[in-house]
Amino acid sequence: MKLKYSLLYALVLTNLCSSCNEEWSGEQYEHYVSFKAPINSDGVSRINVRYRSDKATTYQVPLIVSGTTFNDRNYSVRIGLDPDTLTILNKERYSTRTDLYYQTLPATFYTFPETVDIKAGENTALLPVDFKLNNIDLSEKWVLPLTIEEAPDGSYIPNYRKHYRKALLRVMPFNDYSGNYSAVNYKCYIKGAESEAPFVKNYVMTYVVDDHSLFFYAGIIDETRVDRKGYRIIAKFIDSGDGKIGNVELSPVDSDNKMKFQIGKDDYGKEVIPTYSVTETMDPIRPYLKRKTIIIRNINYSYVDYTTIPGVETEYHVIGSLALERQINTQIPDEDQAIDWEAGT
Repeated sequence: MKLKYSLLYALVLTNLCSSCNEEWSGEQYEHYVSFKAPINSDGVSRINVRYRSDKATTYQVPLIVSGTTFNDRNYSVRIGLDPDTLTILNKERYSTRTDLYYQTLPATFYTFPETVDIKAGENTALLPVDFKLNNIDLSEKWVLPLTIEEAPDGSYIPNYRKHYRKALLRVMPFNDYSGNYSAVNYKCYIKGAESEAPFVKNYVMTYVVDDHSLFFYAGIIDETRVDRKGYRIIAKFIDSGDGKIGNVELSPVDSDNKMKFQIGKDDYGKEVIPTYSVTETMDPIRPYLKRKTIIIRNINYSYVDYTTIPGVETEYHVIGSLALERQINTQIPDEDQAIDWEAGT
């Protein structure tokens, strides 16, 4: 009798397991089409694009087909622009501070195809976006707002979740010198009070102007100031020939020079010319990791803050050095992906 019940129990268990296997063999969810463009704490997806003055740079935006089974159909996914989502983000995040709003990247700076094909048997595809960023003004925050459009014939379903159907690409061009410089040795004094405690910043963010130039904001001015555009300083890197050392030529961006920017002078009355150096070393623990360090020395300039107090000009004297380290994974062929943008830049 005991054997009879054991056999009956085994038979029932086998049938249950067979039913479970059949249940999970089919698709458990919809095959939604999504972007893979996760947002950061600012509500956008930062992409780092190599600046090239002579040709376009292609950035590949991933698309994925979700689900528990492989995609078994050919899709032709339509891609469009969605400035409305960017407008909503601006109002929610910055309210009346319209000077801090993200701006929709003008069409003159990019091209991308209207459709992306995802083949049967594949769950991913890439949208190639070609960027040509000559003369872009990075005192504004540029975003390319993309969306997956509805299929006219219903052949695919865009993901209904906003951050999967949309891709708010915060476009950040970079060159060999741009990034977030450590400002430990960069000091800003009120002119004539250099013996007093200086104003200091942890970092100085720099922005691409061209292949060999970048700009930054004078002294303690930063990108949150309404009047920041009037305080931009261009740093042009002049290579001595080997790509490792050279001079840095500083000048105001605005030709009217309302901030009265001036290069500092030494004890002999000669202008102090900043210099730079580039060193590269391989990490002793992780031999695939290259550390590239850029140091700008002999920074010495003055400027006036002419906007904080109406009708009053406050003069500042800035001296010191800036340092940038890039950590580059030499095993990754794509330059924008090889650089660890969270470490030192």
